[in-house]
Amino acid sequence: MLTTVSCALREPAPGDRPAAWQRALSETFVDLEVTVDQGRPWTGELTAQRLGALQIATEESGPGTVLRSARAVAADPRGHILVRRQLAGTALLLQDGRTAELRPGRLAFHDARRPFRIVLPERQRARILMVPRALLRLEERHLHALTATVVDEAEGGAAALLLPLLDGLVDEVGRAGPARREQLARTAAEILATVALDQAGREPEPALWERITASAAARLGESGLTPRDLADQHAISLRYLHLLFQRHGTTVGAWLRTRRLEAAREELARPGSAHRSIAAVAARWGFTSPSHFSRAFRAAYGLSPAQWRRTAAENVHGPRPGPPTLSGDGRIELTARVTMEHV
Repeated sequence: MLTTVSCALREPAPGDRPAAWQRALSETFVDLEVTVDQGRPWTGELTAQRLGALQIATEESGPGTVLRSARAVAADPRGHILVRRQLAGTALLLQDGRTAELRPGRLAFHDARRPFRIVLPERQRARILMVPRALLRLEERHLHALTATVVDEAEGGAAALLLPLLDGLVDEVGRAGPARREQLARTAAEILATVALDQAGREPEPALWERITASAAARLGESGLTPRDLADQHAISLRYLHLLFQRHGTTVGAWLRTRRLEAAREELARPGSAHRSIAAVAARWGFTSPSHFSRAFRAAYGLSPAQWRRTAAENVHGPRPGPPTLSGDGRIELTARVTMEHV
């Protein structure tokens, strides 16, 4: 069954627009309270289609705030899950102590059973899907952890594949004939459920960072290790991998180079590795060119690998004794000679 609702708030007098917009949103979704910025010209447009259990709406409006209050939750028993996919402009979705900053391309879930607030600082446009909570097949504790968390296809995972597909299906629903609409809506709902399951079970970023860097540290000796290898190993997109390292103030290449140099420096300082050539140590830690290793080592530590090895050996064994000399009273004294090499 297809039900279409459209509303364009251009004609009401400015003072009547907030009430009219609140009424349109509440009838389309759940009971909501609306405030709008009346300091400048303000308009709003809303189009919604209901296809079985799934409702698809497109909302465009000027700055304002949308509130689902505790009073509205108590008065309105509808417990649907709403999914906001930002198309233009920005929005802030606040629920359960979290804030999701939505920019174009981002998506976030919010639960009508609990209060939420949406702050619209500028004119914006969004697609809002509303589904029964049972369709997402999530336990309540997982639903609670899902709300107001950003789903961004740029961060990889299932979202990178599913969000563009979801957009295409929703667009197709509006163009399809009656026979295909219900089928497309069911498919879109299934994709939405898969996105929710993936987001609810997604590993927190700090834990993901620890897992990726631990595995990269274990593979430092692989000279051919690439960012793509790491992304594939951890089932994330290459773009998200680079973004993760950027958030920690580095790049994948710089992180690997630093850890490889640190490991090589530690090995060169160990007495037990004195028999191993510098080229062999370099190769052990992923450097295919001894000369490149030497340049990178000197740039990082101010000494060549050979100088560092000698300095470390002297620190372990103490300074080398010089030749004996006679003191003024005829006693034999030993003097220590320490050679310092300047770079």
